Amino acid sequence: MTTSISKAYPHTDNGYLFDTGSDLGAEHIAEIERRFDPLTRQQLPDGVPGPGARCLDVGSGAGSIAALLAELAGPDGEMHAVDLDTTRLTGMPKGVTVHQHDVRHGLPVDGPFDVIHARLFLQHLPERDQVLADLVAALAPGGWLLLGDVSDRPLHVVTAPDVASADLFRRMMHLSHEVVSPARGLSFAWAHQAAGRLLEHGLVAVEAFEHGSIDVGGGPGCALHANLNRQAQPALLAAGATAEELADYRQLMGDPRFRAWSYSFVGTRGRRPA
Repeated sequence: MTTSISKAYPHTDNGYLFDTGSDLGAEHIAEIERRFDPLTRQQLPDGVPGPGARCLDVGSGAGSIAALLAELAGPDGEMHAVDLDTTRLTGMPKGVTVHQHDVRHGLPVDGPFDVIHARLFLQHLPERDQVLADLVAALAPGGWLLLGDVSDRPLHVVTAPDVASADLFRRMMHLSHEVVSPARGLSFAWAHQAAGRLLEHGLVAVEAFEHGSIDVGGGPGCALHANLNRQAQPALLAAGATAEELADYRQLMGDPRFRAWSYSFVGTRGRRPA
């Protein structure tokens, strides 16, 4: 199978703050893959997907997990990667079909699928419950649904150059997570709700884990914080941040004296009864 592009629906504005097609977006996606790909690999049950499996990756970003699933499914498998912005999916390996598509209008290709994966995706959608129902319905008997989202666990400061710096970090997190994000339909609470939703939909073998780490100023985690802050600048200014605060915050993210607990990743999986 050759790689192709399907444009079932045009790119629409869903309120998503981040532009994956920009240089900042490329850095953002690269850090997400570096940080979370190993955790996503841990989610995969042994032997899943097997040779010949039919797989769907929703919100594929730059396609690292779509490529992994395609490799595991082998030459007889079928892999579909879906995203609103397919800018980073043009170099996918043979066997991956790329769809530029808004899944709020349904899936671009019919199930059933043996594996469906969605990372840092459902928590961004106000329509997450309907999209989740569509994903569950597209599972084959015995098929697995794998979800990954970041939780609302507080990003506590561990060390900071001074009290003002710690207060500035807390203010930026408040504006980002409690003012800007809810206004865009993003839910950090969703990560801890996902397992319950899978059970409500009748999935079995539902499991979840949470992984957190400490970021250090000048390291890749804090660089991601600064990146997200730059991309969200117009929304943060509208929410009450000042240009001086944003500049000071980005400088703080490069200071090795700063450490804070970073985003906790929650991996959730469940299987449709055979």
